[in-house]
Amino acid sequence: MFCYQCQEAMNNKGCALAKGVCGKDAATADMQDLLIHTLKGVGAWAMEARSFGLETDAADDAVMEGLFACITNANFDRVWFEAAVTRALNIRDLLRDSVDRARGASGDKACPACGGDQGPAGGKASLRTDAATWAAAPQDYASKASAVGVLATENEDVRSLRELLIYGLKGMAAYAHHASVLGKRDPAIFAFMHKAMAATTDDTLSAAELTALVLECGAVGVSVMKLLDQANTDAYGTPEVTTVDLGVRDRPGILISGHDLKDLQMLLEQTDGQGVDVYTHGEMLPAHYYPAFKKYGHFAGNYGNAWWKQRDEFERFRGPILMTTNCVVPPAESYKNRLFTTGVTGVPGVRHIDAAPDGSKDFSAVIEAAKACPPPEQLETGSIVGGFAHGQVAALADTVVGAIKAGKIRKFVVMAGCDGRHKERSYYGDFASALPKDTVILTAGCAKYRYNKLPLGDIDGIPRVLDAGQCNDSYSLALTALMLKDAFGLADVNELPIAFNLAWYEQKAILVLLALLYLGFKNIHVGPTLPAFLSPGVAKVLVENFGLAGIGTVDNDLKLLVG
Repeated sequence: MFCYQCQEAMNNKGCALAKGVCGKDAATADMQDLLIHTLKGVGAWAMEARSFGLETDAADDAVMEGLFACITNANFDRVWFEAAVTRALNIRDLLRDSVDRARGASGDKACPACGGDQGPAGGKASLRTDAATWAAAPQDYASKASAVGVLATENEDVRSLRELLIYGLKGMAAYAHHASVLGKRDPAIFAFMHKAMAATTDDTLSAAELTALVLECGAVGVSVMKLLDQANTDAYGTPEVTTVDLGVRDRPGILISGHDLKDLQMLLEQTDGQGVDVYTHGEMLPAHYYPAFKKYGHFAGNYGNAWWKQRDEFERFRGPILMTTNCVVPPAESYKNRLFTTGVTGVPGVRHIDAAPDGSKDFSAVIEAAKACPPPEQLETGSIVGGFAHGQVAALADTVVGAIKAGKIRKFVVMAGCDGRHKERSYYGDFASALPKDTVILTAGCAKYRYNKLPLGDIDGIPRVLDAGQCNDSYSLALTALMLKDAFGLADVNELPIAFNLAWYEQKAILVLLALLYLGFKNIHVGPTLPAFLSPGVAKVLVENFGLAGIGTVDNDLKLLVG
């Protein structure tokens, strides 16, 4: 295996042993590489199918779900990936056959993508030949996987740009999936995903052309986050300022983690009146901010912290845990029998709850398991306040602008993104604590757990930590900045008193970064380390064109970012 897609890549170079830092074993990592390779072929043929006006829904779903499943800490089940490869190959071949028939009907004998009639393979080997040699034998997948991994691209800068694009697409796939289960889909998003996947096979593309695709990924990233924002608010209302309890009750509970609000909705509906409470964990905390969920009296509060503390916190919860998306850690045996997965998430030996054809899910096994468990162990008491998505901040715009004009708020510091295990991440709590009292933190994602429980106070009733929600709600932070730009009549968003000190861990954070770059934000600081997949050449381009930088010491960064 070789994998360097997350912040914890071994020695900030890459995981290349029998098991990655995340817990993914080499065989599963290889199957993920093979799936990505296969989805590139699906994307190429889907592009061709679209050019003939053919339907591509199956290809859209395969690319979306496959990329999402390959996000860090989402799916550790090798068998799932073998099945996904087979499904993707079948979809690819059906697309190829449909395109061949459409070509025959139109009299077009050539493939515009490759200058011949072999198939859209970016000028490389025929995908049809590939299909003939290894289409249906999972026992042959391992040998094929070893030849199609990350290192198959020899040029370091090209490899870096291709992987940066693919990791942005993984984040895009996650957000598109969340929107899709709520009935929101945009064909333009899927069309870009297919085009971008196919482009990573094209050796004729220059570094400049790949860089343009990476920036286009940021543009489409804005679109997909906007789509998901609309899906969430249409379904559950506009997030509002909410106080969330951190304690526990005296009844059995179910802990739900991940990001999928539709799963939470179904779980709350099915547990209503069952004598079981539902608690959120990790990135599910912002669910409390949505009005639609407040009608459930058994929606108890938030339990615990960011994803990486789950082994201790899941043990102490004592009831069943439902993992809806990525952020799962291979469980300890002591609570493995209480863990359930759903969606694209998977762990070998852990019970998985599939969706019915209509999208519904039966959580009765989780509910019955909860009834046989004692109440959760108390981790902490008190409460935290959140719900400052763009709609709520817009409602407070006059107050915020007035505080800035009065000199009471000197600067906003965006500290969004992901949390993780590295000891160096204590920097973010220290940085937040050291910020001057006339600064306000804008946050989204699980990075907030480093400082959202610190006694940082408020400025004229405005909390000094404004939590917009999940990682995808970083879109809200960008909208907040753009709203302030308009309020002050500025020509450039970078003239605002806003600094960026982001933490990253996985691929959704990569899409958020690309989206911010597309929107024109510069001088963004990213830590605790810069991505291992950025080659020196690609890193230089990002530094010179966008001012991208890493982090230093708290004292130096305070002077640099706040003054």
